[in-house]
Amino acid sequence: MKSSPIILFDGVCNFCNYWVNFAIKRDRKKKLRFTPLQGETAKRLLPEYTINPTSLSSVILIDNGKAYTQSSAAIRICKHLNGGWKLFYGLIIIPKFVRDFFYNIIARNRYKWFGKKDQCMIPPADWKERFLD
Repeated sequence: MKSSPIILFDGVCNFCNYWVNFAIKRDRKKKLRFTPLQGETAKRLLPEYTINPTSLSSVILIDNGKAYTQSSAAIRICKHLNGGWKLFYGLIIIPKFVRDFFYNIIARNRYKWFGKKDQCMIPPADWKERFLD
């Protein structure tokens, strides 16, 4: 049985939380699972995929046994969304160093530009089954 793709995100970042909410609303088949980088699931998964656990500046997608970070994760997440969002996967043809240059500008400034919460978001009851600890 194929496991669900897992998105690891910065749970205290307002910008990251906005995009998690955005993805949930556009994932009508409810394939995606979510976990904050500050949570127990992330603490277990990060070393398993040899990702530095102190790096909270990237969204991470674990899909089909492989981990994707930065712009590669964001673009690959679009493949799982309904509607025209799948078209954004076409951006994968842009070299990663170019995509990540722009991704990293946003990642470095996300707290300054969008703010930060004191604690990770608590998902509404109807979304709870999509979140891992």
